[in-house]
Amino acid sequence: MIWLLDARWWGPKRRKLAYEAGLSGSTGVADEKADTSIAPWYVEYARSFFPVLLVVLLLRSFVAEPFRIPSGSMMPTLLVGDFILVNKFDFGLRLPLIHTKILPIGEPQRGDVVVFRYPRDPAIDYIKRIIGLPGDTITYDGNKLYINGKLVETKAIGRFPGEGPNHLMGGATVEQEDLPRRNGTVVKHDILIIPGRPVPTGTVVVPKGEYFVMGDNRDDSNDSRYWGFVPQKNLVGRAFLIWFNWDFQDGQADFHRIGDLIH
Repeated sequence: MIWLLDARWWGPKRRKLAYEAGLSGSTGVADEKADTSIAPWYVEYARSFFPVLLVVLLLRSFVAEPFRIPSGSMMPTLLVGDFILVNKFDFGLRLPLIHTKILPIGEPQRGDVVVFRYPRDPAIDYIKRIIGLPGDTITYDGNKLYINGKLVETKAIGRFPGEGPNHLMGGATVEQEDLPRRNGTVVKHDILIIPGRPVPTGTVVVPKGEYFVMGDNRDDSNDSRYWGFVPQKNLVGRAFLIWFNWDFQDGQADFHRIGDLIH
């Protein structure tokens, strides 16, 4: 606003006063008025920062946006305290605020970790993994997952250490899940299972234009098993990178996680 006001009103007025002062100075009257051509400090700051802020705004709106992980629903893939980057370009360009898609580029794939506006309260951002695409039949029977009638293969690979702010899930079973994509490839990623904990059971068919999502922390995630599907218009983007990690309880960073890609 400062830059705009100076460009439209303050600047022309200042230059006019400087011109008049210059004419007066030729007759020996008030030469110091020539200094009125110098912009005030706050205008100079606005001129300097406006291009930078504009670039940041465009990048956040159309290319990538940072988020912080506040809960453990995506353990062990994402931990409490992770700071991530979300690619907003993969699923098409959308106008800020109204979220209307103006340029279709790609569509979400099964296995993508996505940030979306929670359907029951769009002011809240959630992060989960896409399990079901439009038209898929999803069956979740305890800790067994079926996609279009086929069991998704898993294998136990160890125990979750649960250190620091993630200590509540310490000792949970870590399993590798082989999530099939429609192009024939497989997304291999880790999930957490707590043996003996009751989980919902059901079968759903994913409607057109919507997605079925689940957290990798299968027994401690508020996801599509409880509140339904994610409309395509609610998708913000695909999470692809951990750019920082900070333990707010102990006040220290886990530098080993910085730069990790999200699979």
